[in-house]
Amino acid sequence: MTGIKTTGEKKLMFFSGRAHPELAEEVAQQLGVGVVPTKAFDFANGEIYVRYQESARGADCFVIQSHTAPINQWIMEQLIMIDALKRASARSITVIVPFYGYARQDKKHRGREPISARLIADLMKTAGADRILTVDLHTDQIQGFFDGPVDHLFALPLLADYVGQKVDKAKLTVVSPDAGRVRVADRWCDRLGAPLAIVHKRRDKDVANQVTVHEVVGEVKGRVCVLVDDMIDTGGTICAAADALFAHGAEDVIVTATHGVLSGPAADRLKNSRVSEFVFTDTLPTPGELSRDLDKLTVLSIAPTIASAVREVFEDGSVTSLFDEQ
Repeated sequence: MTGIKTTGEKKLMFFSGRAHPELAEEVAQQLGVGVVPTKAFDFANGEIYVRYQESARGADCFVIQSHTAPINQWIMEQLIMIDALKRASARSITVIVPFYGYARQDKKHRGREPISARLIADLMKTAGADRILTVDLHTDQIQGFFDGPVDHLFALPLLADYVGQKVDKAKLTVVSPDAGRVRVADRWCDRLGAPLAIVHKRRDKDVANQVTVHEVVGEVKGRVCVLVDDMIDTGGTICAAADALFAHGAEDVIVTATHGVLSGPAADRLKNSRVSEFVFTDTLPTPGELSRDLDKLTVLSIAPTIASAVREVFEDGSVTSLFDEQ
């Protein structure tokens, strides 16, 4: 006989960066494992140091880090964590990115612009990632930027079921805040059995986060409108869309989004908006002032969805089967 036969079993190890430890702990709890103890700190000049307190040799390693603010620091920390696992002889490295940084820079709108979403994928591959697991990418095409498997998870079932239990479906209208989200809004319509409306807008290409809402396509008068989006950053787009719906006679507006980026003036805009409820998942940590002061903010846990996907990957199952009913 040539070679050596081992009797060892597969081993799952779960690692977390410092960006969103609450989500990491919840995912680990769902999996029934502990987060691997990790020594991580910043040097005086901002350089990041990472060392794992347990051996990762031969293990299937899952590294979770959500790209929240300060986004560049946490992306760099995740890359360093991946590199550390590669050099620690991990059997496989799956990168879990609940919120994928730079996802809005997925194509060139004008000359001399970068495609930064592709750059992030290239950096992860170079660092040593074998697989990416992420939630609600800004556009599906980003999956093709990574040279390896990408498991694209959806928060739609979680968000839609929550809304469906709260609102009379006979009065419900699903609204896309722009033409780019129509396909997702259509899936909401299928799940809730509701009609579709669209807010037509035009964005100023020279001014970031500057949006002018023009008109509403679809029947919203006297309806409870659910605005669905993938992320809310400064809140300008979604609050302007809600104002347009109220101007067209909407009875009430609920806003749902997977990623609550909520930067800059978002807190004030959400507080002053006529929207009755904002519903997010916890792919990103909620700013403290909003979680304390905004009673119309609801945050749903994405941890069970991520944990189920991790388990399917580890057991060589089907991640797609988790969303087959869509």
